[in-house]
Amino acid sequence: MVKITFPDGSVREYEQGVTGFQIAESISPALARDVVCCGVNGETVELNRPINEDSTIALYKFDDEEGKHTFWHTSAHLLAEALQELYPGIQFGFGPAVENGFFYDVMPKNGDVISENDFPKIEAKMKELAKKNEPVVRKEVAKAEALKEFKAAGQEYKCEHIEEDLEDGTITTYTQGAFTDLCRGPHLVSTGAIKAVKITSVAGAFWRGDAKRDQMTRIYGISFPKKKMLDEHLAMIEEAKKRDHRKIGKEMELFMFSDRVGKGLPIWLPKGTQLRLRLQELLRSLLKPYNYQEVITPGIGGKSLYVTSGHYAHYGKDAFQPIHTPEEDEEYMLKPMNCPHHCEVYARKPRSYKDLPLRIAEFGTVFRYEKSGELHGLTRVRTFTQDDAHIFVRQDQVKNEFENVIDVILKVFKIFGFENYEAQISLHDPKDTEKYIGSPEIWAESENAIREACKEKGLEAREEIGEAAFYGPKLDFMVKDAIGRRWQLGTIQVDYNLPQRFRLEYTAEDNSKKTPVMIHRAPFGSLERFTAVLIEHTAGHFPLWLTPDQVSILPISEKYNDYARKVAAQLDAAGVRALIDDRNEKIGRKIRDNELKRVPYMVVVGEKEAADGTVAMRKQGGGEQATMSVADFAKRINDEVAAQLAAVNE
Repeated sequence: MVKITFPDGSVREYEQGVTGFQIAESISPALARDVVCCGVNGETVELNRPINEDSTIALYKFDDEEGKHTFWHTSAHLLAEALQELYPGIQFGFGPAVENGFFYDVMPKNGDVISENDFPKIEAKMKELAKKNEPVVRKEVAKAEALKEFKAAGQEYKCEHIEEDLEDGTITTYTQGAFTDLCRGPHLVSTGAIKAVKITSVAGAFWRGDAKRDQMTRIYGISFPKKKMLDEHLAMIEEAKKRDHRKIGKEMELFMFSDRVGKGLPIWLPKGTQLRLRLQELLRSLLKPYNYQEVITPGIGGKSLYVTSGHYAHYGKDAFQPIHTPEEDEEYMLKPMNCPHHCEVYARKPRSYKDLPLRIAEFGTVFRYEKSGELHGLTRVRTFTQDDAHIFVRQDQVKNEFENVIDVILKVFKIFGFENYEAQISLHDPKDTEKYIGSPEIWAESENAIREACKEKGLEAREEIGEAAFYGPKLDFMVKDAIGRRWQLGTIQVDYNLPQRFRLEYTAEDNSKKTPVMIHRAPFGSLERFTAVLIEHTAGHFPLWLTPDQVSILPISEKYNDYARKVAAQLDAAGVRALIDDRNEKIGRKIRDNELKRVPYMVVVGEKEAADGTVAMRKQGGGEQATMSVADFAKRINDEVAAQLAAVNE
C-alpha cells in the first residue's frame, strides 16, 4: 500500500502502482471526467503514470495552469501529427505549450508553403485525428536508439537536438498514432479530450532562435475540451482587438513610435505625458507615509558597475552593448537596472542601524535590448521607466517592510479596479546552480521571509520554482483585466546578494559591522507596461482624475467659438481640463469623433447656451444629458474627481 497526501492535508491509502486517474475515480466520476493530469511530489505527470511510493498528489483540470499546459502540449503534438499527414517530408523543430495555446516550428519540404489559407484543412485534420482518441504512449529510449529512429524518419533538426542537447539515460519519446516526438512531457492520456481547435497564426522563426540558422515556419494554435470554451475565447480575442492599447493610444494621442527614432523606443505625446505624470504623483502620494527618498541617477554607468552587481554576467545578452569612449579601456553601458546605482547611493557615507530602513526611490529609465520581432507596443520596448525603489533594512525588519510594500501594491490594484489578482512566490531552482548567485542558506532565508510576510497579510500565494531573479526570490502579482487576461504587474524581491557584492554595511547596536538586506520593489512594474494594461483594462475610459482631457467643448458653429473659449477659460480657472473642438464640422460628427477619443464629458454650446451662460452637458457613451451653468458643471467635475481621490486616500 502507498499513502497519498492531498492538498488539504488529508491522507488515503491505495494499492501500489495506483494512477492519478484511479485516484480521481475513487473521489468521484465527475472529477475523473474533468481531470487532465496530476502533480506527484510537485512534478506534473500523466494520469496513467503508476505511483509506487508514498506521495503528495494534486489533480489538475483544464482550468488549472498545469492542466492547460498539459492539454496544449498534447495539442502541439496533434498539430504535428496533422502536418505530417498533410505535408509529407515536413521537418519538425520544437513544439511547446505557451501561455495561450501552443505552436510548432516546422520546415516544409521544398515547394510546400503553409499560409492562412491552409488553416481550415489543418484544423479539420486535427479534429479527425482527435476523434480517433489515440493513446499517447511514453517511452524511455537510449540516445543511440533515438538517433537511429529520427534519422530513419529524416528528421534532421531532431537529430541535431539529440546529439547536442540530450544526455543518454534522460531521453523520452511520446507517440500517438503514426507520430512520435522527442519530449519530456507531460501529456494527456489520449487525444480524444481535444474537442475544439483553432489555428490562430503563422510566422517565421529561426531554428534555435539564431538569425544565422534556417528560418522555419511557426504555426500557432489553441485548443479546448469544449467547443463553447473556444467560442468564448474567440469572442474575447475580438474584444481584445477593440481594446488594443496601440490602437487606442493612437486614437487618444497618448504615445507614438518613429522608425527614425528607433524600434521599441516610445515617444510620450503631450496627453500621454500628462497621464504619466499623474501616475507618478499618485504613487508619490501613496509612498508619502513611508518616508521614501527620491533620487535621479544617470542613464549610463561604467561597465564595472554591472560586473560588480552580476548583471553583466547574467543579463549581458539582454543589454545593449558597451559604449567605448576615446579613453583607452573606458567602457560604459546604457543602464539596464537601477539597483547598482542605488547601492552606490547607500555606500556614499557610513550607515548606522538607526538609519534603517533606508528607502531610495526613483522613476528610473532603463534600457534593454529586445529582438525586433518581440517588440509590442508599450508592453515590450527597449526603454522603459520603472517606478523603482530599493529598501535597505536590517534582518529583523525584512518581514515588516515586505508587508508595507504588499499594502502599497494592493492599494494600487484597488484604485484602478484590478479586483481579480493572484500572487506568486518565485523561487530559485536548486538544481540550476549557474543561474543564481549566493549560498543555499541565503536563498532559504530570503524565500522563507517572503512566505512569512504573505502568511501575515493573509495573502495566498502559489510557488514557482526557477522563476526567481538571479540575485534573489520575489513576489510577483498577476492581475486579470476586464476580459480575463492575465498580466504581471507589481513585484517585490528580497536580495541578500547585491549588498554583499557591493560590500555594503552598517554599524549595528553592538558596534559590529553587518550587511543590510535589500528589498527591490515596483508597484506598477514600469510606467509603459502599466499604462498599456490600464488602457486595455478600461478600453481607454480612464478614471476622471487621470484622463488627459476631462471635457470636450463643442461649439455648434464658428459663431460660438468665442463663447467656447470663454467656457474653456472658466473651466481652466476651476482646475478642469478641457479642449475645444472648433473644427468646421457638423455637431454630430464632432460628438462621434470625441466619443472615439474617450473624453468623459462633452458640452455643446450654441445660441441658447451663449445667451444664458450655460452648457449642454452629455456624458461619454450617450448617457446622461443636462443643461447647467458653467460654474455648476465645473463643480460637478471637481466633486467627481474629489470622490475618486478620496477613495485613493482611504
